[in-house]
Amino acid sequence: MKRVAVCPDRGPKPVGPYSPAVSYGDLVFVSGQGPMNPDTGQVERGDVVDEFRMAMGNVRLLLEAAGSGLDRVLKVTLYLADIEDFARVNEAYRSFFSEPFPARTTIQAARLPLSIRVEVDIVAARG
Repeated sequence: MKRVAVCPDRGPKPVGPYSPAVSYGDLVFVSGQGPMNPDTGQVERGDVVDEFRMAMGNVRLLLEAAGSGLDRVLKVTLYLADIEDFARVNEAYRSFFSEPFPARTTIQAARLPLSIRVEVDIVAARG
């Protein structure tokens, strides 16, 4: 198997030395995504739920570019700047996933890059 970087033309560009996503065999590993506008590359600040929805939009773009989709997500790691936002983000999370839900870890991060409020990374299957 070969590791392949997934770097679609439309989507936020990395802010460091990493690929937005990597496929390896039947798996796709999506790097942490935040509320970056996929057209401008700029952070879209707002309510934590708005930031989460923007981050998930970026995840969707990357998964589709890799031949996958949200219905094939196996594992989600959710990073919150403030764990007090858990309930509100959890409610929005339900609009992206259905049962059986992916495995998930949610943690409060001391500080996220670019002072965003939420970041999501994903492992998904392809095909």
